[in-house]
Amino acid sequence: MKSDATALRRKILLRLMLAPIAALAAFFLLWAVASLLPMAGVIQSVLRAVGMSRDTAYNVYRYLFANNLSLWAAVSFILLFIAAAYVAVRLTSRSFVRMSEGVDRLLDEGDEPIRLPPEFDFLEARLNEAKNELRRRQQVAQQAEMRKNDLVVYLAHDIKTPLTSVIGYLSLLDEAPDMPSPQRARYIGITLEKAYRLEQLIDEFFDITRFNLQTIRLDREPVNLPHMLAQMADEFYPMLAPQGKAARVDCEEGLTVDADPDKLARVLNNILKNAAAYSDPNTVVSISARREGNSVHIAVENQGKTIPKQKLDSIFEKFYRLDTARSSHTGGAGLGLAIAKEIVEAHGGQISVRSEAGTTVFEIELPQDGTSFRG
Repeated sequence: MKSDATALRRKILLRLMLAPIAALAAFFLLWAVASLLPMAGVIQSVLRAVGMSRDTAYNVYRYLFANNLSLWAAVSFILLFIAAAYVAVRLTSRSFVRMSEGVDRLLDEGDEPIRLPPEFDFLEARLNEAKNELRRRQQVAQQAEMRKNDLVVYLAHDIKTPLTSVIGYLSLLDEAPDMPSPQRARYIGITLEKAYRLEQLIDEFFDITRFNLQTIRLDREPVNLPHMLAQMADEFYPMLAPQGKAARVDCEEGLTVDADPDKLARVLNNILKNAAAYSDPNTVVSISARREGNSVHIAVENQGKTIPKQKLDSIFEKFYRLDTARSSHTGGAGLGLAIAKEIVEAHGGQISVRSEAGTTVFEIELPQDGTSFRG
């Protein structure tokens, strides 16, 4: 950028220096023309044409022109310089006006690129890059808003299903106080299950409305990773076991990281929930952690369908759901991985994902001492 500004200054300075050069060239050209023409006779002829006598015209020429050639030369040069400088300044100001118009076109929605004068070629490239980036961000924001609106509609519709079930089974229980105990227990179990589902859907509503308003505040402390990872694996046992899945932890003893334990647990919970939902039956979800220099690497690996490259690029966007065909009963609001990314970056770390040959790996890198290592 500094070199581009230096080049621009040189171009403007050169254009302004051309003014005295052009004036000097024009002056010598006029001087050469004047020396070839009988200027004395021409001037006297003009004076006589306006009514002067021969002697009066001669005296006027001698006293006014012949005796003041240096003065007339200076006046001529000054006038030529002013004219050349005016042209140079006008061209330069016109270039800046076009530059201002180009900046104004940054927010245009059309696809036509911004065009600037040649001396602003470096700025033209940067403005077009900025315009393309603004358009890309606008499209991402619009897509996120559309996904958000769709999810709100889906969730609002799905809330009716468990609510209707809760009301229906409670009505049956209320209307049949002498219902057999096994049937009563079954109805109560179904009602409780639907009530939990209703609570989950309401939590997702809160996540959607809260996402853009939340400010992640960290309460850091040394976190015992082997203990936390083992606890997370135990918590997911009821979700994994019915399909023959299991969670395996591989972490060196005593490994710690300076982090907010509640926020870090939420990150792992969101990633494990994703791994549990998309892994194949009778497979193992591997959770590992290791120390590398001043950072700690945590990886969650599962076996399942390979995630396409184009979806990997969007997987951490808010309101993005990997499988749009999944119902909200299993898919969630599409905020889990976006929130995980926000929390990891608030810790000064990085989160990434790779998927190939049926293996998907989420990787988290955190500074062990809590100091951001990102450039």
